[in-house]
Amino acid sequence: MLRYLPHTEEEIKEMLETIGVDSIDELFQMIPERLRISSLDLGKPMDEYNLVNYFRNIGESNVSMDKLRVFRGAGIYNHFIPYVVYNLASRTEFLTAYTPYQPEVSQGTLTFMFEFQTMICELTGMEVANSSMYDGASAMAEAILMAARLKNRFKAYVAESVHPEYIQVAKTYCMGPGIELELMPFDETTGRVDLKDVDFTDGEKPAALVVGYPNFFGVIEDLRAIRTALPDDVLLIVVANPLALALYRAPGDLGADIVVGDGQPLGIPPQFGGPSFGFFATRMKYVRQMPGRIVGKARDLKGREGYVMILQTREQHIRRHRATSNICTNHAHSALMATVYMSLMGRKGLKEVAKRCHDGAHYLARELISSLGGKLVFNAPFFHEFLIRLEMDTKYMDEKLREKGFLGPLPIVDFYPRFGDDVALFCVTELNTIDEMNELVNILEAIKNGDI
Repeated sequence: MLRYLPHTEEEIKEMLETIGVDSIDELFQMIPERLRISSLDLGKPMDEYNLVNYFRNIGESNVSMDKLRVFRGAGIYNHFIPYVVYNLASRTEFLTAYTPYQPEVSQGTLTFMFEFQTMICELTGMEVANSSMYDGASAMAEAILMAARLKNRFKAYVAESVHPEYIQVAKTYCMGPGIELELMPFDETTGRVDLKDVDFTDGEKPAALVVGYPNFFGVIEDLRAIRTALPDDVLLIVVANPLALALYRAPGDLGADIVVGDGQPLGIPPQFGGPSFGFFATRMKYVRQMPGRIVGKARDLKGREGYVMILQTREQHIRRHRATSNICTNHAHSALMATVYMSLMGRKGLKEVAKRCHDGAHYLARELISSLGGKLVFNAPFFHEFLIRLEMDTKYMDEKLREKGFLGPLPIVDFYPRFGDDVALFCVTELNTIDEMNELVNILEAIKNGDI
């Protein structure tokens, strides 16, 4: 039996002196006092039955996504997940090992990883993919680090229209190695990255440019035009919605060098912001600088096929100074669910889901324009999200929609104050019916007219 041995008072005092503080409370001074809890009132002890009921009642006070009609995306999307995905992903063959260091007992895990890599390559149009990463934001940050290593340049351009939270994560990652991130503006008419005034011959050339596909506004970037505008030795990093890739040209076909993103739209429920997983694909010539790990097919001495990890560039596998990453999880089970989902849906199924998302979003946009006098902020093509000006306080609108059982569009002002408080980011998926969209428009009309 292991015993818990707390630190002695002398040890605590020594540690505090080492880091230069007088008390443990001083470690938390950066947290505003109004957010600190001096003590916990846990109440009286309960028996197991009453304790379970107590927490069940607390749980029932939560708002369930199943009970809401959802028109919000912004990085996490509400899609239908066939129940067979959960069923197959729970089979013990796939749960043999968290990390498949021993291939002889991990063939289930290694097999799906191999298939996952193949499917990601097919979606992205790239030559090689790793067996998943932590999430989309860290995958984008790792892509910037990889570009800096490849080009030996410590600067990267990032389109301002990339998810703002992804940019925050990238800034944190780039702080240590000293990589400068410069935000590229977007065109006020199209919402696409604006490179017309960028002189790549003036000053330090960036290692890469990062753009979204679609971007945070739902706009489809013109990747071919961007690649043409970039010098040959500047890498193009594309942050993609994997479901959109079932409908639009693969980034690899349009000149992308690295394609990353979050795999949540591929069979992962939107619960508490996670867990999800990231995907990472690139060209074969860059494979040895790619973070994560790759699974390959091999044969044993008797000629039997099997799967093994063939490239592992994480620091726990090789010498630290040669490692490309210290990420220690790839959210393997989420990647498994995505593999089952993609296998089940197939090429035609993914395309059908993507098309329903696209068509629904365009239907809703037309209704908001015709019924409420809304104005699309940008005139470029969009997938299943769009920014629209509704001439009403979107935060008040959001509050009233929740009272009506809707998780409405995202008020954009907190992310991009320049748009004002009457612009919202709507999202439509295959789960949103025509009746729901019509009801949403009617409620918005009532809110705008002051009837709600």
